[in-house]
Amino acid sequence: MIPRHSPFHPDNDAGYQAWRAAKLEGYPQRGEDLIVEVANPHQLTAGEYDALWRRIAKTNMAIYATRLGEREDKRAVSALARQFDLKRLDANWLADEDGISSLTPRDDDVSEPGSRPVGQDPGKRGDYIPYTHHRIRWHTDGYYNPPERRILAMTLHCVRQADTGGENDLLDHELAYIALRDADPQHIRALMAADALTIPARVDEQGTARDDETGPALLVAQDRLHLRYTARTRSIAWKQDAATQAALTALEAVLTGPTPGVFTLRLEPGMGLICNNVLHTRAGFQDRPEHRRLLYRARYYDALRDLRAA
Repeated sequence: MIPRHSPFHPDNDAGYQAWRAAKLEGYPQRGEDLIVEVANPHQLTAGEYDALWRRIAKTNMAIYATRLGEREDKRAVSALARQFDLKRLDANWLADEDGISSLTPRDDDVSEPGSRPVGQDPGKRGDYIPYTHHRIRWHTDGYYNPPERRILAMTLHCVRQADTGGENDLLDHELAYIALRDADPQHIRALMAADALTIPARVDEQGTARDDETGPALLVAQDRLHLRYTARTRSIAWKQDAATQAALTALEAVLTGPTPGVFTLRLEPGMGLICNNVLHTRAGFQDRPEHRRLLYRARYYDALRDLRAA
């Protein structure tokens, strides 16, 4: 339930207009504007911290550029995240033992990107699209998680980049909210409905691994706007009423059209994204067996927070 005083409540037009004006004032125009050079990710300087937080506060994301290069150092990545109060990791079953996922191609024999053939070992990472060379369409991470495991923030750190491809498109979900609300406030109401989005039960050869997960696509969590979304059409069921379908069509137009605020960046070794689970994509890529693309992905139940204000 969204408080009526929130600027995200569809009936609070005055609050929304004030928030909208502040949000759009001075919004970055280029992806390069998100980048902050960081000397030591274990201990940010006051200037580095301020630069990162100003970008996060405005766009829900920032790109840090360290001197780690191709060094495989998860501790440095976690240390930087902790300085913005990211502590509660979503240790999903495909993650490494430390709860951080090492995204690198594991297999090339996936017949349908993102699918898992019935009866095949569910632990085979190559059956899941993040562990392949395929593109990944617009989504927010963990859209299928239950409310108690809501993914509010994430980091994506590049250790080794592909020979070609692998760029990310990034879009602040609050900009998508503005585009939808300006077009028709009914889009917001439809996506905030308690039954807007259902992730069907996952069934394997042993039976039901997870029940249906139904909930809103747009919600407020930890005082932050949050969006659950994927452009995939498999293993997802949107409400079939006219209002929800119109909202989805409008959102797809935002994501596929020439939308201001969509940043395209290629993370190079030592660079990383830290964000409040913004909308993002990944282009398909090519690498070599002796030099596989490798990114560390960490998902958190916490939203980014400025600890200096605590």
